[in-house]
Amino acid sequence: MQVHSEIGSMRAALAKCRARGESVGVVPTMGYLHAGHLKLVERACAENDMVVVTIFVNPTQFGPNEDLDAYPRDLERDLAQLAAFAGVQVFAPTVAEMYPQPLQTSVDLAPLGQILIGAARPGHFRGVATVVTKLFNIVQPDRAYFGEKDYQQLTVIRRMVADLSSPITIVGVPTVREADGLAMSSRNVRLTPEDRDAAVVLARALDRGEALLRAGAAEPEPVLTAMREIIAAEPRADLASLDIRDAASLDAVTAIDDRPVVILVTARFGDVLLIDQRVAEKARRSQAA
Repeated sequence: MQVHSEIGSMRAALAKCRARGESVGVVPTMGYLHAGHLKLVERACAENDMVVVTIFVNPTQFGPNEDLDAYPRDLERDLAQLAAFAGVQVFAPTVAEMYPQPLQTSVDLAPLGQILIGAARPGHFRGVATVVTKLFNIVQPDRAYFGEKDYQQLTVIRRMVADLSSPITIVGVPTVREADGLAMSSRNVRLTPEDRDAAVVLARALDRGEALLRAGAAEPEPVLTAMREIIAAEPRADLASLDIRDAASLDAVTAIDDRPVVILVTARFGDVLLIDQRVAEKARRSQAA
């Protein structure tokens, strides 16, 4: 495994790979890797000759009052986990390497990047789309791998690649969960023991919402009401948002038909903001397939 902190070094290693006609996959991360990240790497290694894992806590996607300084970082720990994967190259640049001068160029998706989490965190998806574009330009991968837990991010990246005619296949990988159902996240390490126990309420609410949708719920609101009741019963959970959207476009839906929808939930436990999601569709659609 080679670790690159400079763009030039990373590009030189990739040039050798391409000269051999090898395919390249990339797994963009902000580090503090967990089993969910490793599932992305595993999938990428199975589908590509060479895999680049990027580790970069991107400051441009954090707002002025958000948790940039508190975001967990441990490069040595990350590298120890990645050592098990043959053929992986790591790109771990500094902020100065990625942003040697103030940006005058950015990638902004409207309205997709300005709804849901984008409305609560103005500028967040502009920062995400811009840094991912930079990483794609550096690595020039054939495929890029993202977790479905960050569902709006995955949708933003897919739309960005389509809009910019980028020759990159975006691969969404299902959310990896703890044994009790909590979605794995680098932020989980910041939860107190009490909040960690309480956070599983999000998975329970999603289970309920998915069951109602599969049972044939015709409208979103009764499903959302049932989920809110479950979350409200957990006093440590501070619900920030709960939505049911079209799974492909994230457009609002007023009626549930045979198209898949995605349930998106955001909640705060102490000072830690967690997100989770569940894609669901009516059972008759599955049975017909």
